[in-house]
Amino acid sequence: MRIHFSGIGGTAMVAGARLAMEAGWEVRGSDNPLYPPTSDMVASLGVQVYEVYAASNLDWNPDVVLLGNALSRGNAEVEAALSRRMRFASLPEWLKEHVLRPRRSVAICGTHGKTTTTALTAHVLQACGLDPGYLIGGQPLGFEHSARLGPEGAPFVIEGDEYDTAFFDKRAKFLHYLPEIAVVTSIEFDHGDIYKDLAEIELAFQRMLRQIPREGWLVCCADNLAQSLRGHAFSHVATYGFAEHADWRGVVEVEDGVRRVKVFHQGALWVVVEPTLSGRYNVQNTLAAVAVAATLGASPEAVAEGVRTFPGVRRRLEVFLKHNGVTFVDDFAHHPTAIRETIGAARERWPHSRLIVVFEPRSNTTVTKAFQGDLEEAFAGTDALWLGPIYRGDRIPAEERLDRAQLAATLKGKGVAAAWSDAVPDMAGAVWDEAKPGDVVLILSNGAFGGIYKMFREKAAVK
Repeated sequence: MRIHFSGIGGTAMVAGARLAMEAGWEVRGSDNPLYPPTSDMVASLGVQVYEVYAASNLDWNPDVVLLGNALSRGNAEVEAALSRRMRFASLPEWLKEHVLRPRRSVAICGTHGKTTTTALTAHVLQACGLDPGYLIGGQPLGFEHSARLGPEGAPFVIEGDEYDTAFFDKRAKFLHYLPEIAVVTSIEFDHGDIYKDLAEIELAFQRMLRQIPREGWLVCCADNLAQSLRGHAFSHVATYGFAEHADWRGVVEVEDGVRRVKVFHQGALWVVVEPTLSGRYNVQNTLAAVAVAATLGASPEAVAEGVRTFPGVRRRLEVFLKHNGVTFVDDFAHHPTAIRETIGAARERWPHSRLIVVFEPRSNTTVTKAFQGDLEEAFAGTDALWLGPIYRGDRIPAEERLDRAQLAATLKGKGVAAAWSDAVPDMAGAVWDEAKPGDVVLILSNGAFGGIYKMFREKAAVK
């Protein structure tokens, strides 16, 4: 079988290509010019990839054309596939039939924490000898690739996104994932380009629960709105978190600089783990992974070893440069809650450092005023803030666009040294000059941020 991935540079698409290769399919793909880390991930596939969308890319007549959810009508390959009456599908649709159906699907869902929890759960299950397959929507540091097919009948851990599937299928992606176990880390308003309000997002999650078999499990966080799903489940339900009523409850203890989490299952101590990641939210992610592993029959000792050895995921508090005593850190956070929690985790990891945050408003909701007030609260915990250019800001009406000047002025009133700029090179230069030994520069973006990472590396290379 031959398959063409149109939009192969998406993190999920390149992972899907890896799975297709492992399953014996002949794979090719196409996309616009890519940037790291996805360009590296695509290159590692070792397959033919066209760096432009064109109808001629489909002349090899693949059996299936997978159309990424970033593509829409007017794209050359979309139009060619339709005009030629070619068999086409979305990635979630293909995964459902060719990957998930013969395996035990573990879908990791929620507004925040999906990528880290997916990678952590897969790592723990592997440490427990359960031989999982997985698809991770990022680049895990502990695995050679972001996806692995794994044997039929084994657990398959997949990141379950609530974003829509494709231009021809506006349902949430996770509605295709046939979960035997579904983890829900959190539910908040996001993706304002798809959902009009929080109620619509809740409804999407409720619909996902209808696919879990009665003998399956909903595993949801007890510390936020995710626990409201309990009443909508047709399956077994387990909760996790810090709340006293959680079925899997975590209690954090720090002794001699070592952070340990006592995990209680229905009131009885089940295991003590040592998470490698900072932040309260990463303790919650750890509890989710523990609950899944235990549900699948893993032993406490093996689970503890898996948690202890987890190396993390790229672009999640990842140190990418150290120079003259300044630490430069990259993180994917873009939703206000994720930003607040990431800043808190950075404070925990570097408690004595001045924290300079550099933020790119890029997601479809963050570029608008929908989160104007939430961002004021999210950034209040930093010492200094630079707000970069609004991604594709010219496409957003001025009255609907995030007001960076107002945001900076409000934060100045709260004691944060805040500024904004439309010129990434100028902003990078100002941050470089401003940072002093001992400072931490935390860059928050879910994209390339105009090449700012390369700019900092080039500045460090100048002698």
